[in-house]
Amino acid sequence: MNSARLRRLYADYREVCEQFTGHPYIAVTPLRGNPPEAYEVHYRIHGLELDQATRRPKIRTEHAAQIYLQDAYPREKPKCVMLTPIFHPNFGSYICIGDFWGAGETLASIIIQIGEMIQYQSYNPKSPLDPVAARWAEQNSNLLPVGHENLYQPELDIDLLGDTTGNEPARAREDVDIELC
Repeated sequence: MNSARLRRLYADYREVCEQFTGHPYIAVTPLRGNPPEAYEVHYRIHGLELDQATRRPKIRTEHAAQIYLQDAYPREKPKCVMLTPIFHPNFGSYICIGDFWGAGETLASIIIQIGEMIQYQSYNPKSPLDPVAARWAEQNSNLLPVGHENLYQPELDIDLLGDTTGNEPARAREDVDIELC
C-alpha cells in the first residue's frame, strides 16, 4: 500500500474515532483493514423511507450505511451505500456524494454530510438518483428538512487561565493540569 494512502487512512481513522466516539446521533464501526478501509455507520436521526403499503414517504429514525475507501482513495471518492431503506433524491444503489466530494474532504466530513442528506438538510433534486423522491422533494419543500439535528460535535470551551470575564490579559499559570483522555 502506498505510504501517502496509508497516512491518509490512519489520519481518517483517528479523526473518526475522535469525532464519533460517544456521539449522540452517529456510531461508526470499522469493518476491515488496519488501518480500516471500510466502515459501517449508524445514524439515529429523522429521515424518510417509502411506505410500501401507501406509496407515501414516512419518517424513519434509524439508518445504516457502509463506506468503502477504494484503492484510489483519496484521489477518488469513497463508495457509499445505504443498508436501510431511504427515500431521497440523491440515494439509489449508492449515495451521491459528488456534490461535495474533493480529495481534501475527510472521512468524518463525509459521514456528517451523509447524515445531513438523510435529514434533507442537504439534497439536490436537479441531479437525482431517485427521480420520484426528487419530484416529491420539489413539491414538498415546505416540509423539509425532516430532521434538525446538528451533527457536528461542539468544540470544547476550555479556559486555561481561569479568567471568565475576558477583562484580564493572558498570563501564564503553572497550576493548570490538563488531562485530555
